[in-house]
Amino acid sequence: MMEYTKQVKKWDVFEYVCHGSEDGNPFVDYWIKGHFVHAKEAVETDGFYDGNGTYRVRFMPSFEGVYSFFIEGSGSIQSYKGEFFVVPPEKGNHGPVRVANTYHFAYEDGTPYYSIGTTCYVWELQTDELIEKTLNNLKNAHFNKIRFCIWPKHYDFNLGEPRSYPYEGKPMNSQVLNEDNFRRYTGKTEGNNWDFTRFCPEHFRHIENCILKLQKLGIEADLIVMHPYDRWGFSSMTKEQDDLYWKYVVSRFSAYRNIWWSLANEYDLLTEKTQEDWERYAQIICEKDPYNHLRSIHNCRPFYDYRRPWITHCSIQRQDLYKTAEMVQEWKERFKKPVIVDEMAYEGNLPNGWGNITGQEMVKRFWEAFVRGGYAGHGETYLTEERILWWSHGGELRGESWKRLDFLYKIMLQTPGIGLRFAGTERDDVHGVPEDFMLEAKSGYQIYYYSFMQPCYEKFYFDDDTEYKVEVIDTWNMTIRDAGIQKGHFKISLPGTPYMAIRIQKAHWKE
Repeated sequence: MMEYTKQVKKWDVFEYVCHGSEDGNPFVDYWIKGHFVHAKEAVETDGFYDGNGTYRVRFMPSFEGVYSFFIEGSGSIQSYKGEFFVVPPEKGNHGPVRVANTYHFAYEDGTPYYSIGTTCYVWELQTDELIEKTLNNLKNAHFNKIRFCIWPKHYDFNLGEPRSYPYEGKPMNSQVLNEDNFRRYTGKTEGNNWDFTRFCPEHFRHIENCILKLQKLGIEADLIVMHPYDRWGFSSMTKEQDDLYWKYVVSRFSAYRNIWWSLANEYDLLTEKTQEDWERYAQIICEKDPYNHLRSIHNCRPFYDYRRPWITHCSIQRQDLYKTAEMVQEWKERFKKPVIVDEMAYEGNLPNGWGNITGQEMVKRFWEAFVRGGYAGHGETYLTEERILWWSHGGELRGESWKRLDFLYKIMLQTPGIGLRFAGTERDDVHGVPEDFMLEAKSGYQIYYYSFMQPCYEKFYFDDDTEYKVEVIDTWNMTIRDAGIQKGHFKISLPGTPYMAIRIQKAHWKE
């Protein structure tokens, strides 16, 4: 049995499927690989075993036209040569997200990408009903990135069993767990019985299906490959088992254009892993992912060295109870890369500082990050009788911040060029201008964000002759008031309430 895609859209997935050996352990005993050649690229990619004697090779073409390919493998896998044709991408398919303008992002076709992300750690490991509810809420909220894990999560409010596990075997008896003792059951907990050399294809197929559903919604899958919140022993595997896991994950997922690699959530709490381990995992990604998807690693307390060449952007957890997005420009200058404060506390009502900020504070932090030239991450931790928290399970959005983030996104899209940079705090404001200095001069574009300040007016002077279009933005109530065309010395009235912004640009400029 052999079949493959005869025609595929640019940046979609070509797949070759064949039957091969089932003897022994096909996950380690046999291999399959594909070679793909176009006039503009030549790519080699590993395939994987998908259970029941089935082997797959996936490839994401970056160019239109004819590709030739060659499949080879071990055991009973027969070599094969063929061709397929790549047609233009469908509307809305802009390719993978790349770093652009040093500190920002754009899709491969050049379309700017502004991250409005959220965190739902194990949303895809819930019931079908809850998964569909999550997807509907993601669609309504217009998020374009979501952080989630391959492994299930063991933590407060996360004591139930997932729908599947990444390996063949059986978990410990979770009936002994409660909210008072769960912290004792971590890492190599007694009672688990896994074969860390045999993956559960059903688990990974399901995640792929969820990745594709996100892709249809225009959402990037920021895939957390490792984390410390574990009672099953996945975080305590050997070096050899880790490497097998990483190679399998990359071979299965890398051909999807909306994949981002997050090596870990809170890497520093995985105490059995060394820096040498993290660098080795990064090397595996760089060698085995031919598409150069975005790569980062998330911290609890100390930062990883984001200057490392394999890291494409900073994925940061807050370093201070109060200061979060206020540090964006400092981190940009320090690491010379895009900054996403993926975890800056969550809107909610938990008895934990990381899970009980207000919706107003969440929106404020998003705006602070944007105007300072970076990006922020959302999450919700409202505890209800159902004990289904968006931050972990997905489901229903209950807060107020998400409603304001799409409004911010539309403001972002109107930025000349790609992204803002911090221009200072001359007044009681945060001042942002286009990252591109030439566009700054040409457009005169600037945003002044007043955060929790509440002035009743602001005065401006740039020169005597240039006419400027001025708008007053209420970031919480989501309104934009036309303040007219101004020049010389001018005064703009404000309502004397927090969370206001003023946007100014030359009246007659065109990008």
